Amino acid sequence: MKRGRSCRNAKAGEVFSAVSQALATQAQIEYYRGVEKMLSTPTKYTIVAGTAEGGTGLTAFDKALLAAGIGNLNLLKVSSILPPKARFTEPLDVAPGSLLPTAFGSITCDTPGEVIAAGVAVGIASEDSYGVIMEFEGKCSREEAEKTLRGMVEEAFQVRGLPLNKILIKAVEHKVEKVGCALAAVALWY
Repeated sequence: MKRGRSCRNAKAGEVFSAVSQALATQAQIEYYRGVEKMLSTPTKYTIVAGTAEGGTGLTAFDKALLAAGIGNLNLLKVSSILPPKARFTEPLDVAPGSLLPTAFGSITCDTPGEVIAAGVAVGIASEDSYGVIMEFEGKCSREEAEKTLRGMVEEAFQVRGLPLNKILIKAVEHKVEKVGCALAAVALWY
């Protein structure tokens, strides 16, 4: 009699084990899908910029992020390569709180009257090839920032031996009142 119960309990144990493994496997699958999505190559990019004043350097930076339209996102600073086949898309359409790979330049300054600038440039070889993103920040005009960015992109393409077919540049300048910030970014998204 005990033997029969044992068999039933053994079968129940096997079923429980199989269900547990299936649930664990499903959880692992969902986990790895999340990792794959998080680490997948972005397919879109948007170029943004903003300037702001704040009571502190951090609040000026936060307000500049908001002015640029990326203040409610978790920025992941990335180096300067535009993924192959990424397409320029406006406006940025990402849920608040999302992780957003971003190449950006920013400058914060607390010298009243100082002119500061930040900018980004995207160099494109072709729609199917990768591109190069350059960031800049400095105590200068928007025009000076744009000129510097253009030269940086041209040099980056030259050292890679890539043909440069197109450059997109966005730069802003700000005259500091108390504590100012200028920021420009290339947001890479899905």
